[in-house]
Amino acid sequence: MTLRPLLIVLLVLVLASCGIVRPPSMNPQGEDTFEDDIRTARTLTEEFWKQQFSRIGETYRPIADFIPYSGSSGPSCGGQPSVPNNAFYCPVGHFIAFDQEWMEALWNEMGDGSVYVIIPHEFGHSIQAQLRSTFALNVEMELQADCYAGGTLSALVNSGVLDTERGDEEELLMSLAAAGDPTDDWLNPAAHGTAEQRQAAFAKGYRNGVAAC
Repeated sequence: MTLRPLLIVLLVLVLASCGIVRPPSMNPQGEDTFEDDIRTARTLTEEFWKQQFSRIGETYRPIADFIPYSGSSGPSCGGQPSVPNNAFYCPVGHFIAFDQEWMEALWNEMGDGSVYVIIPHEFGHSIQAQLRSTFALNVEMELQADCYAGGTLSALVNSGVLDTERGDEEELLMSLAAAGDPTDDWLNPAAHGTAEQRQAAFAKGYRNGVAAC
């Protein structure tokens, strides 16, 4: 089954204008509704990290909540309001929230791969919080979360709980090339990394596992 992930709205807009048809589900159990994929992505990602923490003698702390919202009606985080077309991890409260309509639009246009990339990325931020990771720059934090997402996805594929077709890794990297900042401005507090940097971070995790991140 074909994996077609997405990290940002820009790629949706570009591909939607080209009339992309939604690919079949990557879930071998045939769970192919949006709600099923959201639930499965969360469950599998948390189970993966639970096992990773167990291997190093630590206890994984599940997120406190997983909150769908609509538009600007989402939960605040540290006094900052949620915004439309977004998914985020909030360390204050240890929860993940996502604009459900936006996520479902990605799922409809691009396939369920979008869910299995965006959700592991946000869980990556929760892992950073649990490990008390520190970063001098925001872009470093975002690139590590991309790497964690790649490592998580490859582990789920290699374990057989998610399906892919030959060549999907290359397709992933081509899609990720559309994600990223237009310039290499690492000092920008909102920077996430250029397309090449985010692509390389995801590929590093996908090929070498989360330990390489």
